[in-house]
Amino acid sequence: MADAINSQSILSRPIRPFEAPASDIERHNPTAAGQESSDKPSFRDILGNTIQQVNVRQQEADKAIEALATGKADNLAEVMSAVEKADLAFRTLMQFRNKLVSAYQEINNMRY
Repeated sequence: MADAINSQSILSRPIRPFEAPASDIERHNPTAAGQESSDKPSFRDILGNTIQQVNVRQQEADKAIEALATGKADNLAEVMSAVEKADLAFRTLMQFRNKLVSAYQEINNMRY
């Protein structure tokens, strides 16, 4: 049968810092255990690729608008689709930036 939890039993136990077993650390973060993970892209690579994809979407939208304005294209639905894709990609990137800045500010405001 389990012991009853009361304030005396809680206070009588020594406080120990949390220590994760080494196997848990290795499983969740292989580089922490000294293993290099070269097959995974870095945060910098992912961010750079995402920005590049947003830029490509915006350029495609600009070309579609220009083609519609000059009469080279007459399908308004395709132009609107390209513009909406570019807008959605840009708004998503802005939200990511906002979250990143917020996390940076929160970390910066922490006191040790």
